Amino acid sequence: MQLPEDATKRAPLALVSIILPVHNAEQWLDECLMSVLQQDFEGTMELSVFNDASKDKSRAIIEKWKVKLEDSGISVVIGGHDSPSPRGVGYSKNQAIAQSTGSYLCFLDSDDVMMPQRVRMQYEAAVQHPASIIGCQVRRDPPDSTERYTRWINQLTSDQLLTQVFTSHGPTVIMPTWFCSRAWFSHVGPFDEGGQGVPEDLLFFYEHLRKGGGVFRVDHSLLLYRYHLCAATHSVLEMTIWTHRVHFLEEQILPHWKSFTIWNAGKQGRKLYRSLTAASQHKVVAFCDIDKNKIRKGFYCHEDSQERPKPKVPILHFQAAQPPFVICVKLVSTGNGCRAPGYPLSHSDHRSKTKDKT
Repeated sequence: MQLPEDATKRAPLALVSIILPVHNAEQWLDECLMSVLQQDFEGTMELSVFNDASKDKSRAIIEKWKVKLEDSGISVVIGGHDSPSPRGVGYSKNQAIAQSTGSYLCFLDSDDVMMPQRVRMQYEAAVQHPASIIGCQVRRDPPDSTERYTRWINQLTSDQLLTQVFTSHGPTVIMPTWFCSRAWFSHVGPFDEGGQGVPEDLLFFYEHLRKGGGVFRVDHSLLLYRYHLCAATHSVLEMTIWTHRVHFLEEQILPHWKSFTIWNAGKQGRKLYRSLTAASQHKVVAFCDIDKNKIRKGFYCHEDSQERPKPKVPILHFQAAQPPFVICVKLVSTGNGCRAPGYPLSHSDHRSKTKDKT
């Protein structure tokens, strides 16, 4: 285990700590760390790096940049381990936070690049919104990758940052753009350390919302957000994300409804119905659709149900259906494959969208 430097030998406490987990990132680290050096923030800043069992030249690159950064007044704390296998992004972020000193935390993925004003502008927003996760708009690289997803990231309104938490596979401000106070992180966190296949950002985001946290986006493009074939995002299965989303919907929305209609009598709507608990299934009064063939069937029978007789849910034309609705739409990618770059993220551009409409 490579322990961080003794705290007594560090520079005075920083105002902002940049949290950087690293795993086999030699291809991108120089550009990433250059963007740390180029920040125009005038307060005290430190970089906290945790090297998660990298087997490439990442450690050497970090050590090289430590000298350059500290010569410019940015303190650098380096931790890590050289075990045979990485322990995952949740563990690495938690370790990087634990060894850091800043009053505010700026999260950065090792394959992304910050614009010079990122720390300054997000710090200013965080001071004004102390119980919020602060995000920002992004610029995608390559520019034509995941175009629809990038538009979604950048164009959500302030209200949609909260109302669409049930809509996508992940947080409405994406993890590589997060900025928040250490005090608020400690109130919500830490990250789940389950390792590969665990959507640690989504789980943290949901807990943040449970505790009354806000979501704010700085409407400037402050991050170059990379898409590449080496991304570890695929380690999180779509079904894992789906299960967490349905659970959150049942926890946060459905208890407030006596009944509701599922908008979509096709595959996605039936999938949602089957994923619900028995108590939530009993609240489904109908499916609705525009497809005449589906409507002509008259009802959906849940064949796998243990109830007798098996539940039969009416299928109505949407004009005959009653709100509230849960709308299920399957979006098909029109661009270059999946979703996001960098350290494991929790989404796919082939995302099933579930949203509530009252």
